[in-house]
Amino acid sequence: MTRLMPSTERLPYALYRAGQVRELDRCAIEDHGIPGAELMERAGRAAYRLLRSRWPQARALAVLCGAGNNGGDGYVVARLALADGLRVRLLQLGDHDRLRGAALEHAESFREAGGEAEPFRGLLPRCDLVVDALLGTGLERLVEGRWAQAIEAVNDGRAPVLAIDIPSGLHADTGAVLGTAVRAEATISFIGLKRGLFTGQGRACCGEVRFDALGVPAVIYGREILSARRLAWERVCPGLPRRSRSAHKGDFGHVLIIGGARGYSGAARLAGEGALRTGAGLVSLATDPDHAAVLNLGRPELMVRGVAAPGDLDPLLARADVVAMGPGLGRGDWGRALFERVRGLGLPLVVDADALALLAADPGRRDDWVLTPHPGEAARLLGTDTASVEADRFAAVAAIQHRFGGVVVLKGAGTLIQGSSHRPPGVCDGGNPGMASGGTGDVLTGVIAALLAQGLAAEEAAEVGVCLHAAAGDAAAAAGGERGMLASDLVDRLRVVANEKPLS
Repeated sequence: MTRLMPSTERLPYALYRAGQVRELDRCAIEDHGIPGAELMERAGRAAYRLLRSRWPQARALAVLCGAGNNGGDGYVVARLALADGLRVRLLQLGDHDRLRGAALEHAESFREAGGEAEPFRGLLPRCDLVVDALLGTGLERLVEGRWAQAIEAVNDGRAPVLAIDIPSGLHADTGAVLGTAVRAEATISFIGLKRGLFTGQGRACCGEVRFDALGVPAVIYGREILSARRLAWERVCPGLPRRSRSAHKGDFGHVLIIGGARGYSGAARLAGEGALRTGAGLVSLATDPDHAAVLNLGRPELMVRGVAAPGDLDPLLARADVVAMGPGLGRGDWGRALFERVRGLGLPLVVDADALALLAADPGRRDDWVLTPHPGEAARLLGTDTASVEADRFAAVAAIQHRFGGVVVLKGAGTLIQGSSHRPPGVCDGGNPGMASGGTGDVLTGVIAALLAQGLAAEEAAEVGVCLHAAAGDAAAAAGGERGMLASDLVDRLRVVANEKPLS
């Protein structure tokens, strides 16, 4: 008996390129005998079910259809809405005569049901909901002309938007906006989740992502190797090591944070507190002597030592299991000298912030460090600009890992983790805009360092750490809102989240 892929409320963890999903679609049609028109009918029905459950009060729809298969899905939605007695205005973009195959079949079914397609003339009708079925996953060039005008009209309107398969204008593989893109409140994707939905501008354009496998045979997924993996806290939290009832602080490692040039002590302290709240047994801070005496006021568990010269680090390095370097380090002579003292040591190393700038200026490679750049720092490491990094975050994180080795965490909306193993990159689907404030990256540095100190391998420490950090941010947002969230709010939530068992 053929096993079918189930359609559940929970999103799959496998992510694919658009071309891979098209191949899965082709396999279902040609190798397993599911007609293309039937798959399109299932897609339209799945979208319509979501529409009715999410917006049950909607009585008037504007359905925007292109001339490809994405438009065919829209025709199915429009037909089903007509049958339910809803008011439907279907606006066609592109040459209607170019409709072929299953899309043409469903367009004709819509007309036979009493529907009428009208050309888009620049304005959207008044409606309760917009269905975006304009451009599918094959988009590779900038959206221009009438298409761009339609997308802007959708975004300028007040009605919520349901995007079918992908918001029009969003690149399915990279999550970049190709000129302009629909900003949907919800997106329903079919057969395979596209990786661009979860990083870059995909997070802003998609809204809530839902999925339906359309009942295709499960065996077809063996044809394609994952392009990326969706990482969620409930998936990775088993990676946190269990604690023995007879444990002592030495079992959980000693983290040394190096940073905090004169006037920049806060970043180092946030990293240290992040490490403590993630369970490191001991945390030391090596910082500028001018503020060493006061840096642990309010957090006496931090052991702080003033270091004036690289040699002052030696007794601290002798006791450390893991070093995290960069928060508030500065790029002057002091920070550069400390970085040079540490970069060649055999201790596991987390490199962030100013230490990444120093690395970009004097590149090197290690297999046991974790680099945690934001897009601007990633651009510096690659000798390019931030826009180029954001245009293809997957390519950027892979290039940094290839050049510098180790594990690379490319921060941002949909943080990416690329390790040196043969596993595809991970994409964290947690976090929120409230985390876009100073210091949250410093906290992450401490979190990852603490997990390394507790015995996790570098790639696992990065994945668990990123997801824990994101989950703590989401918990902080749930408690007090996104606006005005501080990095210290995440620190306060780390302990709670790390000790809760997420819903599975």
